[in-house]
Amino acid sequence: MASYEDMLMNNGAVLESDYLACSGMDEPHEAYFGAVAPPIIQTSLFAQKDYQQYCDDMLQETRRYIYSRGLNPTVRMAEEKLARLEGGEEARCFASGMGAIGAVMIGYLNRGDHILLVNQVYGPAVELVKSLAQKYDVEYDIIPDGDLLNIACKIKPNTRMIYTESPGSMTMRVVDLRAIAELAARHNIITAIDNTWPTPLFQKPLSLGFDIVIHSCTKYLAGHSDILAGVVITRSSLMGPIRDFSHQLLGAVLAPFSAWLLLRGLRTLPVRMQAHQHNAIKVIDWLRRRDDVENIRHPYLASTAEKEIIQRQMSGFSGLFSFELKNADFEKVKGFIDACRVFKIGPSWGGYESLIISPNRGYNQAALDESGVSRGLIRLSVGQEPAEVLINDLEAAFQASGAASR
Repeated sequence: MASYEDMLMNNGAVLESDYLACSGMDEPHEAYFGAVAPPIIQTSLFAQKDYQQYCDDMLQETRRYIYSRGLNPTVRMAEEKLARLEGGEEARCFASGMGAIGAVMIGYLNRGDHILLVNQVYGPAVELVKSLAQKYDVEYDIIPDGDLLNIACKIKPNTRMIYTESPGSMTMRVVDLRAIAELAARHNIITAIDNTWPTPLFQKPLSLGFDIVIHSCTKYLAGHSDILAGVVITRSSLMGPIRDFSHQLLGAVLAPFSAWLLLRGLRTLPVRMQAHQHNAIKVIDWLRRRDDVENIRHPYLASTAEKEIIQRQMSGFSGLFSFELKNADFEKVKGFIDACRVFKIGPSWGGYESLIISPNRGYNQAALDESGVSRGLIRLSVGQEPAEVLINDLEAAFQASGAASR
């Protein structure tokens, strides 16, 4: 991995092999009349040449083209590209990021199992675990700081999985993935990570010892805010519960047209991710000079200890980060967000457009206080617009909302 300083200087340099995996350079264009865009095999089923072929294929239903709830050629092409990008052996795509998260948790957790949620984990994923606890007696512990000693102390004889995000999608805290993977391996615990924030271009958890990688392809991988998609990537020996149960039987599979849009998005992923990093750093550098802003959360401003971890496991940054308005209440947060014109209000991130949101909804301020989340927290997803345009938009919002220091 490059040093932390080289990472910034190179603006998230992308490996040549990843450029090739994202591009269509090695696709079999001759198989579809030389078309540079792959075909959309928009079909629900595949007719067999005779009944014996059908019977033979049914014995290998999860590996043959029979019914698109199992395999589809367009979806399969997306899965193969994503597996190659992450350095995994197999991938399965789902109809949303939560479909992929649910597939992993429901596929691997049994009644009475224990799961550790490490770092700041996506809210709906936590809610799913809580529902599994209520319905199926799955036990869980949450370790928000990601400290290795705290993780080790929470491991039980029935701990089945350690699930994490790094960086976390609101706090942006980084955790040591190799250390967590080594700890889990000593206890025969499966490790899974939501790797949506850095994408496979900037972080490859499988190479650090993790077992399973999950992405919300809705975000950076597709990049155009026009599909919902998710993927699970792992080695072949671990894919069984996903392939045979969570994918085939639960049925939250990716549609061929969405897979085609995902393939289209992957073509430009290396260029887009470098633009996200470049713009985000410019915006952060501007924000950090303001007296009315505090606690900017992005790995670019990591502590010395975090920088050492980043150097070992990351090669670039994305454009999602948060900061706090000083002395802000709901009205100040609302006024600031409403005053933005380029930054649009929306709950997702990772598209070409810049987005803004806050966890402060006005009616939940007591809950924010209890959980230690600032009432003035603002989250930005920095998109593809020129950084100067984004900075001017934020400056105007500070002035119009009264959030600027007097």
